[in-house]
Amino acid sequence: MATVEAKSMTADEFYEWSLRPENRGKNCDLVRGEIEEMSRPGKQHSLVCANIIRILGNFTVQRLKGYVCSNDTGTVVERDPDTVRGPDVLVFEDVEHFDQVELKYGETPPLLAVEVLSPNDSAGDLMQRVREQLRFGTRLVWVVDPGFRSVTVYGPGTFRTHDDTEELTGDDVLPDFRCKVAEFFTLHGR
Repeated sequence: MATVEAKSMTADEFYEWSLRPENRGKNCDLVRGEIEEMSRPGKQHSLVCANIIRILGNFTVQRLKGYVCSNDTGTVVERDPDTVRGPDVLVFEDVEHFDQVELKYGETPPLLAVEVLSPNDSAGDLMQRVREQLRFGTRLVWVVDPGFRSVTVYGPGTFRTHDDTEELTGDDVLPDFRCKVAEFFTLHGR
């Protein structure tokens, strides 16, 4: 008897799949053509994401350059088979006007991708996502750990961890960006 191999899903098929009524609200990535469902993050995770979005958003508005995406924005990080990841926060400088922002998944690497750790994230899965982003061309990846109140910075030739007593910079990727790591883990910016 012949074996029938399942066809891998493409990024475009995954986008259409995600819009079906029965799939809305599901939290999924496409990993090498296969759908992987993930658990929903908790309230603390979302607060940390909101703080990061506010801080980075204020930075891009003040410099009148770049923009921030959130809510697990789909980004095609690999093709054939396709992988679509949704980091928690992304910073782009690929367009000048709102109407130029891609409607579907992004295919341009962000300057910065931010992953906020969830209690169910495994170290192996997390490092896989970091490697995918860097191979894709993302210049800087921050892994934010609410449990240890720290940020680990990854980039070409860069790996360092900052705790909540230290300042975080955007290196040469986001020049002039500075904030205290502790600002990610606060209410009302304090």
